[in-house]
Amino acid sequence: MSDLLQKFVIEKAGVRGVVVQLDEVWVQAQSSADYPPNVASLLGRSLVAVALMTGTIKFRGRLSIQLRTESALRLLFVECSEQGALRGLARWDEASDVAATLPEGALLAITIEHADSDKRQQGLIAPEGGDLEVAFVHYFEQSEQLPTRIMLVERHGRCAGMLLQPLAIDAAAGQRRDEDGWNRVSHLLATLSADELVTLPPNDMLLRLFHEEDVRVFDPRPLRFECSCSRARVANMLRSLGKDEVEATLAAEGSIGVTCEFCNSEYRFDAVDAAELFAAPMPVPGSDTAH
Repeated sequence: MSDLLQKFVIEKAGVRGVVVQLDEVWVQAQSSADYPPNVASLLGRSLVAVALMTGTIKFRGRLSIQLRTESALRLLFVECSEQGALRGLARWDEASDVAATLPEGALLAITIEHADSDKRQQGLIAPEGGDLEVAFVHYFEQSEQLPTRIMLVERHGRCAGMLLQPLAIDAAAGQRRDEDGWNRVSHLLATLSADELVTLPPNDMLLRLFHEEDVRVFDPRPLRFECSCSRARVANMLRSLGKDEVEATLAAEGSIGVTCEFCNSEYRFDAVDAAELFAAPMPVPGSDTAH
């Protein structure tokens, strides 16, 4: 299994779909912390969900999902660019048990940051019953007015998901909807097992599910783990703290170390670095390459 996003259209039924499978991406996303099983399940399925959403929403930039809660699960954040760069993390109270469902009173914030402007779009969801899949179904129903079926799985060291939505019909062009198509395809999705979703190649999976339908498959999009941290960004963050605070920390500690929570990359600054930092104009020179 490789890390990919596979779009497809079920022509006869008038339904579009997306399959996402994560392997190495999931391995790298877990490398920053020793996640308990329930936290890992929520994080892995959220990573799949954010990737699935990039396959259905047209944008240039980054789409993120953030869990807002005051429960033992302190933070859950996942992000995917339109080019397939994924990252995510979770933080939790190690003295408390985290449930496999979303905590009561939680809010999911879904945000699109557009690369070509400062415009940000955000939608908030209050999950009913703590079900992650139901929360995303409600999001599409509320924001896009689209019926949606979604399946999310994290198991056997892998993550995967499938999303289905009805296609828009152009009545003026003479297109007609298969009135039973949506229900038929939804019932077929319900026959897919979690093990099949994480282990079968997408083409085999689609053949197994929809062999009596006319399925058109598009070229898969590779997905990868990529963190946008860099020494230049950390340097700019230190500059924003101010020279006095940075020098006070250096006097107390000898150097300043900053570790990225997403990828565990460490950036260390000594007194010489700090002197160059505040002597240099903004932005601070340095590699801003994601990794």
